[in-house]
Amino acid sequence: MTTDANTTNTEHPTDTGTGTGPVRRRGTAAGVLGAATVAMGLIAGVFYIFACAIMPALARSDDRVFIEVMQNVNDVIQNPVFFLSFLGALALTAVAAWQSRGAPHRWWVFATLAAYALAVVLTAAVNIPLNDDLAAAGAPTRIAEPAAVRDRFEDTWVAWNVVRAVLSTVALACLARTLYLFRRPQASAYLESATGSSASR
Repeated sequence: MTTDANTTNTEHPTDTGTGTGPVRRRGTAAGVLGAATVAMGLIAGVFYIFACAIMPALARSDDRVFIEVMQNVNDVIQNPVFFLSFLGALALTAVAAWQSRGAPHRWWVFATLAAYALAVVLTAAVNIPLNDDLAAAGAPTRIAEPAAVRDRFEDTWVAWNVVRAVLSTVALACLARTLYLFRRPQASAYLESATGSSASR
């Protein structure tokens, strides 16, 4: 009887929690992917609303109103909430890319990082300098030639904002695909477990 008991214990060792590490890492990765997706959705929405509503509405305004509103927007948008999503989306996606190395879904995360990094570079190289030039023009009521100031700003800013909106939307779609692929193995394992349990009955 003692031999049988020892054999049983050897064949079915007690779970010592060695699987906790992988489960915890997977949970952390899921949290990072989820946070990156939320941040990316927020910033894609910002670029989208500028492209489809704010800039078309301002296009109907006279030159001084256009300049004043854009100066105010560019000043107000520099706040912690905006930067949390704008820079957070990049940082979280970079962390997700590092965590996903070697995983089947890694290419979707890499594509996300490339698309959004390009949007950030365009923002720094084109949109921000244009914003700075508009701010340097001074108070709209004191600008001698507001039409010229507007012409140097509007078309270029609007065009590149559309590019930013497309890139960030592509990045969001890639993250959504990543989340689907990330969850699929877990769902498959659950179905296999459920099937095995039914068969054993």
